[in-house]
Amino acid sequence: MNTDRFRQETAPYFRNPDMDGQYRDPRLMSTLEGPVSGDPMESGLPMQSAYYADIYGPVEDGGFSVPAIPYQQIDPKYYRQEVADPFGERPGTIIVDTADRFLYLIQGNGSAMRYGVGIGREGFAWSGRGVIQWKQEWPRWKPPNEMVARQPQLAEYSIENGGMAPGLKNPLGARALYIFKDGQDTLYRLHGTPEWQSIGKATSSGCVRLINQDVIDLYGRVRAKAPILVV
Repeated sequence: MNTDRFRQETAPYFRNPDMDGQYRDPRLMSTLEGPVSGDPMESGLPMQSAYYADIYGPVEDGGFSVPAIPYQQIDPKYYRQEVADPFGERPGTIIVDTADRFLYLIQGNGSAMRYGVGIGREGFAWSGRGVIQWKQEWPRWKPPNEMVARQPQLAEYSIENGGMAPGLKNPLGARALYIFKDGQDTLYRLHGTPEWQSIGKATSSGCVRLINQDVIDLYGRVRAKAPILVV
């Protein structure tokens, strides 16, 4: 891992007064249509607000109507975007940077897709190398017995009781990717969440949360048995 390059790639955004105070990231410009030169309003580039209003807008998926995300209320550094690969892992690898609250999916062209995430509270987080053993659209949520023991009110959703049905209020959201290590389920997941306010924070019981629109996008890009590194 090249730490200097990583810090450079995750540097703060800047405001462009010509864009009505909107945040812009020069790393994002290559992912938008049109050349990057001169006045951005003359280059054919869409307004960033319109771009994010689209990718974080309402989604019809699997029989559910996922509501739009008020992305303006989220720190812009956590918006989905393409950046230069700061790690050098092989393409297809997922890397979760728990310190800075980012998830990277390494691509084959020297770049990575980066997503903002929420992570586990101190004492519940998992780290290390594993694989995405399997993926599930609109999963049932089955809190492990250890969680039910800590929170008895969750007993109705226990493994024995079949868990919580899929839906907009389900804590796993629209997608779940299950992390295994050495053939064993770690009980930690990458998953969607209806609680967009948790992105960039350490609030979950160890799992890695993404905005539902982002986890749908990630799910479509991740191959079976993809390697994952949580640092």
